[in-house]
Formats: sequence, C-alpha cells, structure tokens
Amino acid sequence: MPPEDRRTTLVCLPFAGAGASFFRPWSQLNDALDVLPLQLPGRERLIDAAPYREVGEATEGLFRDLVTQLGERRRIALFGHSLGAVLAYELAHRVRAAPELELVRLFVSGSPEPGTPRPRRATGLPDDAFLARVSEFAGYSHEALDDPEMRELILPTLRADVALHESYTPSTDLPLDAPVTSVRGTHDTLVGSDDAAGWAKVAGREFEYVEIPGGHMYLTERAPALLRLIVGSL
Repeated sequence: MPPEDRRTTLVCLPFAGAGASFFRPWSQLNDALDVLPLQLPGRERLIDAAPYREVGEATEGLFRDLVTQLGERRRIALFGHSLGAVLAYELAHRVRAAPELELVRLFVSGSPEPGTPRPRRATGLPDDAFLARVSEFAGYSHEALDDPEMRELILPTLRADVALHESYTPSTDLPLDAPVTSVRGTHDTLVGSDDAAGWAKVAGREFEYVEIPGGHMYLTERAPALLRLIVGSL
C-alpha cells in the first residue's frame, strides 16, 4: 500500500447518459486506488441542472469540480469511456496546465483518437430511431429505457450527451505531456483496434494499447480486470 501522500486518485468520467454512480462500486474492487467519479449535470444529484452542450464548457466545469473534490490530494490519473474518454482527454490538458496537480496517466476507453469523428451519427433522429442507434453503437441497452417514465426522464440528457460527443473537435493539436493508455473491448464493433490504437498520435510520452474481452461496454462486466490493468500501469 503506498503512503497516503503518494496514493493515486482515479478520476472517472462517464459515458453518454451515465452518472457518477456507475463508478462508485469500483472503490470496493481494488484498494490500491481512491476512486473519484465526477458528475455531469442533468442526472442523479444534478438532475435539475442543464446538461453541457459544448466540450470547452464541460472541461472548465469538470475542472472546477475536480479541484473542489480533491481536497489535499494532488496525484491523479484520469479514466473515461466513450464520451468520457474525450472529456478525460480535454481535462488532462487542463490538469497539466495546473502546476499544483500531478497527472500520472490518462486512461481512455472505447474511443478512437480525438481527431477521428464518428462516421455514423444518432443526433437529430426521432426518439425510437435515436435509441435504436445508440443501442446499436453500444451493443448494450439500459433496462431503464424500457420504462416509459424513466425513458422520458433520461432521454433529454442522453440526447445532449450524444450531441456533445458527436460535435466534438479537439481543443488543441499539441501532444499531451503525460502517459496514455487506450483500452478497447476485443469485440467492440463501434471502435476498431486501429481507431483505439490511434491515441498514440496525441501521447507526448509513453503510450500503451490494451484489449479486454468484451464488446463496446466491456467495462460493465469486466471492471475488476480493468482496475487491475489500471493499477498495473500506475
């Protein structure tokens, strides 16, 4: 067990439609990490807040939340899946510009490198077609979307997240001055191996590409394996 002042806090950014609660069980799965999930507006305890519409706005809001919640902790790694990957990447550049914080590593999951747009989109489709396209992308559909009341509650935030992701362009073409690990499910039909390995283009330091068994949402079933990978990389 590392000394408290050298422990790494794993800061987690959610995928589209998800909240911080997705990551909270991770704290019980590996005691070598402090897990700190950041909450996006429009869900869970921030259900009444308007979701982010632009990645720059999201980055600044997430950075403020991060600094507030870190307290005295200064040594961090960032993890994000899909939408969370590009948010984590933008946040990583913001963290590197903050001299009081130490960014140990960026972990990006289920995502092509930042400059690669998705060839197919869900933004603007009617509700049923939109949800079908999102489920097709993910290879996964949350059971809450089968409940009409929950679907009505979730859909606006999910639409905003998907639009945020699909309109994203990187804020910089400068390499990230931190090690980067890109993780992909071996059977991910949304993000190919070349796309995921393309994160090497933005890594200004060490780069690692790893696959874990599963599809695009492999982390819903393979969290212990993913956390072992993260701890080993750190």
